[in-house]
Amino acid sequence: MKIFITGGSGFVGGAIIQKLCQKHEIVAMSRSETSDAKIIKMGGRPIRCDLQNVMAEFVEGCDLVIHSAAYVEEWGTWEIFEEYNINGTKRMLQAAQNAGVKRFIHIGTEAALFLGEDLVNVDETHPLAPYSPFPYSSTKALAEQAVIDANEDDFTTISLRPRMIWGPNDQTILKTVMVMADAGSFTWVDEGHYKTSTTHIANLVHAVELAMGKGIGGEAYFILDDDVITIREFLTQYLATQNVDLGSKSSPSWMVRGLANIAEPLWRFAALKSPPPITKFTAYIMSCHCILSDQKARNDLGYTPIMSRAQGFAELSH
Repeated sequence: MKIFITGGSGFVGGAIIQKLCQKHEIVAMSRSETSDAKIIKMGGRPIRCDLQNVMAEFVEGCDLVIHSAAYVEEWGTWEIFEEYNINGTKRMLQAAQNAGVKRFIHIGTEAALFLGEDLVNVDETHPLAPYSPFPYSSTKALAEQAVIDANEDDFTTISLRPRMIWGPNDQTILKTVMVMADAGSFTWVDEGHYKTSTTHIANLVHAVELAMGKGIGGEAYFILDDDVITIREFLTQYLATQNVDLGSKSSPSWMVRGLANIAEPLWRFAALKSPPPITKFTAYIMSCHCILSDQKARNDLGYTPIMSRAQGFAELSH
């Protein structure tokens, strides 16, 4: 099978390339020489284009598109989130359809449901949050809706929703928390007692493989590790694999949210490019429970996790 991947030089896309290149021909969107090198090293062939100019000619001859690229930075204008997450996804869908691609797998996120409140025992019947106050959540919700709406008899679209992706080569959670820990600015929120689902990268890649031939078109699927864990337990064990002690400093959620609610508008008013001490999205998502169900993926995709947290932590520690 010939597969076109976006986000191939990133954490998720790179892991997908490394796995799928063993059996398939992989071509990947690349925006720079640096990305070219990463994609080639992982086993793919780079094609110089991006989500602002992708056209059918770049996807010609491909059977499948896996769309993992997104604007996932903690800080940015609404316009940046909109351009890459919504408009970029729509352009990728159009290019795939025009090229005669038969299947489109979108890497979504549970954040597309997030309004700043707990998500407890949530499954895929829970509504998306296109009007979320958080640009990332809102634009990812609208992007997923575009993917779902594009499903047709000859163009199957599926959205996979991991939560808090972790594992080897993670440049998001691990990097961000390590920087905060090194600066002495890391603090738990309400002692870190909030419960969360998580997704090891190996489990997400496994789900992508399954979705290449299974799943119902026009549907979304949560992809998760086996059980829930508190944020404190998870991050403590995760950072311990890098010999980082997060300490015990804790701040109440009302204080963390209050700081974010004051700082973010000031930063936006001043049009500052650097992020505030804490964004509203981070403040709220770190002070909410997020307990999800992957039963639908187990039923429709035949999904079961192939990597336990204990295994994942042990591998990272070596």
